[in-house]
Amino acid sequence: MSAELRIAVVGAGMMGADHIARITERISGARVSAVVEPDAGRAADAAGHAPGAEVFARIEDALAAGAVDAVLIAVPGQFHEPVLRPALAAGIPILCEKPLTPDSASSWEVLQLEQQLDRPHIQVGFMRRFDDEYRALRELVASGEAGELLLVHAQHRNPSVPESYTQNMLINDSVVHEFDVVPWLAGSPIVSVEVKRPRRNSLAPERLSEPILVLMELESGAIVDVEMSVSIQFGYQVTTEAVFERGVARIGQPGGMQRFDAGTFRLAEHLSFTTRFAAAYDAQIQRWVDAVRRGDLVDGPNAWDGYLVALACEAGVTAMAEGGVVPVEAPPRPAFYA
Repeated sequence: MSAELRIAVVGAGMMGADHIARITERISGARVSAVVEPDAGRAADAAGHAPGAEVFARIEDALAAGAVDAVLIAVPGQFHEPVLRPALAAGIPILCEKPLTPDSASSWEVLQLEQQLDRPHIQVGFMRRFDDEYRALRELVASGEAGELLLVHAQHRNPSVPESYTQNMLINDSVVHEFDVVPWLAGSPIVSVEVKRPRRNSLAPERLSEPILVLMELESGAIVDVEMSVSIQFGYQVTTEAVFERGVARIGQPGGMQRFDAGTFRLAEHLSFTTRFAAAYDAQIQRWVDAVRRGDLVDGPNAWDGYLVALACEAGVTAMAEGGVVPVEAPPRPAFYA
């Protein structure tokens, strides 16, 4: 490995460009050595923000050129598996943005391929685990200081979504984060999912029936409700309230300057995940780079975690379409991921 970890960023859209800027400007011990993007114009623009980076149309070409030590996958989820396979075959570390793959069957196949290696090589990009407030809440749960965790109330709100956002993406692209972070917070897996549909927001695009209320039961007996709204207009908001035997804890509240003006009180809210979780993304990438450089390869959610989330998403999509309580049934965790 070179003095700096050479990272190939696969995908030069919004997420890929954000990671390229992050690695170039704020991450130590690494550089973007390759931009993998079939759109030549987009690739050239992204590479312009990564001095010295080579441009490739395919991950196979970057690997064959010996241009990379690690891969960061930032293409849409349906394109993850075609990148994961050659990267695993090359035996190099991978940070794959969520989801691992779009369904549990293909995620399981990826697990089988990874288990042919000496240890886990895939870290999945569930960045909320690296947010300071989420980490503090997890520590409170684990400490038992407030007693047992009984309930979790979560809100995940977007001001709007692009034309490409479909009904199932309420689960697969948005609640997917809660399906990862809530079991991590609670230290208990999801055993069932139910989806309730309240009155529809008339401001939502015609193709969407939202908001939705997602109910999860954890193995511990704790109940979780997640409000998912994507047309709420005012801003991007992700908050969580945990109810314990002795008290309540809240995270994700707006911060910054408070304004009192003309009989009103105002506090600014985020408009995008890129600002709300900027510090978490930075911490996630830095810790991954550090883990790879010291030989651990993974320091965060692994491919098994990604597989469990795929199972929960499938249950959520079924519950949203058909109603009722849908169980989430996972096989035993392979010793490889212990």
